[in-house]
Amino acid sequence: MHETPLPIQRDRDALAEAPALRRALIGFAVLVLTLFLFLPLATVFIAAFGKGLEGFIKALSDPETQSSIILTLIVAALCVPINTAFGVAVAWAVSRFEFAGKSALVTLIDLPFSVSPVIAGLCCVLLFGARGLLGPQLNFYGFEVIFAVPGIVLATLFVTFPFVARELIPLMQQQGDDDEQAALTLGASGWRMFVTVTLPNIKWGLLYGVLLCNARAMGEFGAVAVVSGHIRGATNTMPLQVEALYNDYNMVGAFAVASLLALLALITLVIKTILEWRFTGELALRRRT
Repeated sequence: MHETPLPIQRDRDALAEAPALRRALIGFAVLVLTLFLFLPLATVFIAAFGKGLEGFIKALSDPETQSSIILTLIVAALCVPINTAFGVAVAWAVSRFEFAGKSALVTLIDLPFSVSPVIAGLCCVLLFGARGLLGPQLNFYGFEVIFAVPGIVLATLFVTFPFVARELIPLMQQQGDDDEQAALTLGASGWRMFVTVTLPNIKWGLLYGVLLCNARAMGEFGAVAVVSGHIRGATNTMPLQVEALYNDYNMVGAFAVASLLALLALITLVIKTILEWRFTGELALRRRT
């Protein structure tokens, strides 16, 4: 007996048989990407090499610019491991245990996504500034937070801490704890179970979260701008150095630093795509087995 196609299937067939519509949608997507992504990126690199390779190298050799690059790397090197440890711990707690306030904890993890980075910076100032809640006591012992590297690290930690946790929580909830229970039954200790079972199971999601956390830490502007004081050669990160050079009408210098940030973004995108491909392939293999 001939079966009548379902309405949904007929709609899909109609869309598949509409090459003009398909080409129009693809063309629109390419046009938008070209206007709002590829052209701006190309402009950044063209302006960075406006005075040739020698001008580009000279701009990056400026002591203040080199200081901003080093500071950005230091901040990322401090924030990413801390947020990685936090993300793994929170994901473990949320996905493996039931406790009072669990829903509130999950909600608070998303707080930096909904709060402006500028507000995060202002909160740091209210807490650790010279007239803040804890600032006078810290200054009394000679520990400076605001307008110094610790304040930049704290502000960056706030805006980046959800990334690892948000990647791991749904992954660990989906995987369940069957493998871990089996390892414990076979006599594995908690640490051995984590290293040999849990960590391999979450490795791609963990790398993905670390990658996003690192990208945000290096590119953060709003929160860092509030707490840094814009002290050139001391508290300016790469995004702040771009603004400072641009305000000085040093276009080559500004776009040279901006091109480094853009290059980091492109590298992040490539690695992200690779991780997604590996992670998707591994999940599909597990489902088949």
